[in-house]
Amino acid sequence: MVHTKKSQKYARTALDEKLALSTPSRETLESLAVECAANPSPDNTFAYAFCLGKSSDKSELRYAITILDSLVKEGYEHQIDCMFGAATALYLLADFKDARKRCEAILRSEPDSSGTVELHLACVEAVEVQERVDNLAMGGATAVAAVGLA
Repeated sequence: MVHTKKSQKYARTALDEKLALSTPSRETLESLAVECAANPSPDNTFAYAFCLGKSSDKSELRYAITILDSLVKEGYEHQIDCMFGAATALYLLADFKDARKRCEAILRSEPDSSGTVELHLACVEAVEVQERVDNLAMGGATAVAAVGLA
């Protein structure tokens, strides 16, 4: 499927809106943490980590990635969901390149995953925007240096 710059931008805007609305409450996170501690199981751990992966706290996002990655390493049956949760957390941490790589890994085995396609498009858009900003900053620094030499 071919995607345009416009569809990438739209996907990013839509995803950002969805993620803003899906930030879990403290009560929800605490409830899942208690359930996970009281009844340890891969499913409870996944539920907690997946929810934590949409947090607004950077340390919680990093912890979610660690948990989800360990579930994948342990052979948890819902590995694609773990990878998607980790990619979402990476996106929220603005680590767009790593999030994109994880989306591409998912799409190689499940190319019709609409959520992953949307996250991938948003990552592509975010990386391009980030590169444009970096290039502008580099050009501005070069211009300032050139003026300083003159």
